[in-house]
Amino acid sequence: MQKKAFNLYSTYLKQSFGGRVHKISIDAGFGCPNRKGGRNAHGCVFCDPGGSGSVGIERSEPIATQIENAKEIMRRKYRAKWFIAYFQPFTNTFAPVPRLRDCYDQALAVEDVVGLAVGTRPDCVPEPVMDLLGEYQQKTDFWLELGLQSIHNRTLDDLQRGHDYACFLDAYQRAKQRNIRICVHVILGLPGESHADIMATAAEMARLNVDGIKIHLLHILEGTTLGEFYKQGQIQMLTMDEYVELAVDFIERLSPHTLIHRLTGDGPRETLLAPLWSLNKWEVLNAIDAEFERRGSQQGEKYES
Repeated sequence: MQKKAFNLYSTYLKQSFGGRVHKISIDAGFGCPNRKGGRNAHGCVFCDPGGSGSVGIERSEPIATQIENAKEIMRRKYRAKWFIAYFQPFTNTFAPVPRLRDCYDQALAVEDVVGLAVGTRPDCVPEPVMDLLGEYQQKTDFWLELGLQSIHNRTLDDLQRGHDYACFLDAYQRAKQRNIRICVHVILGLPGESHADIMATAAEMARLNVDGIKIHLLHILEGTTLGEFYKQGQIQMLTMDEYVELAVDFIERLSPHTLIHRLTGDGPRETLLAPLWSLNKWEVLNAIDAEFERRGSQQGEKYES
C-alpha cells in the first residue's frame, strides 16, 4: 500500500494497538450551553438539530448498550478488534463532574473499549472538569475534541458560536498544562472567509502544534439557521475541486506531527441540502490523495515552526 502524504489518526491507532480500532459515537443525553442549556433551542447556525454526528445513535439506550450494538456492526463491517468510546453529540462536558465520571467509566468498562474521546466546546471545560479529563489522560488512550471552526472572531460571531478565539486558547492551554491530547475541529468554506483567512487558521494550528485535527467541509443541513440562509441564496458553496485544493493547502501548513482525524464532512443524506457531492466521500478522499500526488507534496510541506 502506498504511503499517505499525511499523518492519519487511523494509522496511529493501528500501530498503537496492533489491529483495527474504530470509534463508536455515544449519546449520553447531555445538552449544550449554546442551546440555553438544553437540546431544542437553536445554537450554532450550522449545527444539526439532533446534535453533531447524531446519525445512527440509539440515544434512548444505556451507554453500554449503545456500544455493544455498534461493536457488532463494526466487527461485521470493518473487522474491528478494539474500540474508542466517542461522546459526540451536543456538549459532553456539560454536567457535574460525578455524572461525567460515571458516564465515561461506563463506556470504559465495556469489553474491548481501549480509549475515550470527549467532544465539547472551549467554554465548557472549567477547572474541575479539566482535572477530571486529566485523570483519563493518565489511564487510557484519551482525546479531548474541541470545536473551534475558525480563529477569526468575526466568523465565530457570524456562526453564533457563543465564544471567541481567546476562549479557545485559554481552554487549549489549560488542557496542555495537564498533558491532555487535543483534536481541534475546523470548517473549511465558511461564509465570508477568504483563502487567506483559512490559511491563517492553518498557520495558527501549526503554531500551536496541535496533536490532532478534524477538517470538516461546510455542509448545509435542513432545520438549521444556515439552511434557511442557503435557501434564500445567501451562501455560496465550494465545488469539490475547490474543497480539495483548500484541504491540501491547509494540511501542507500543519506540523508533520499533527494527526489528521478527518478530511471531509458528510451530512445525513436525508437532511443534506448542499453540497450534494459530499455524499461521495471516497471520491473526495481519493481526490485529496491525487492532489497531493500531483503536487509532489505532503503534510508539513509549508510548515513554519
